[in-house]
Amino acid sequence: MHFAIVCLDKPDHGTVRADNRPAHLEHLKAHAGQILAGGPMLDGDGGSPLGSLLIMEFNDMAAAKIFAEADPYAKAGLFASVDIRPWRKVFPAD
Repeated sequence: MHFAIVCLDKPDHGTVRADNRPAHLEHLKAHAGQILAGGPMLDGDGGSPLGSLLIMEFNDMAAAKIFAEADPYAKAGLFASVDIRPWRKVFPAD
């Protein structure tokens, strides 16, 4: 089952994001086979990250939550909110 994980950063936490980016990327690499798409969401000018978006495959919601809670960004307190929703791929068709 696919899940969209939408994480919004706390304001003025750019240093927390930068300091924890290497560990965050290692976390993603360890789950690379489950990632359909992922990357930072950017501010209106497309310059500064203001959150993260991941589309991933998990067996169930519990597994998606475990993954999200283990993210070094989450552990460092970067996120103001984390929203995990089941997601269905429609386009492009397989």
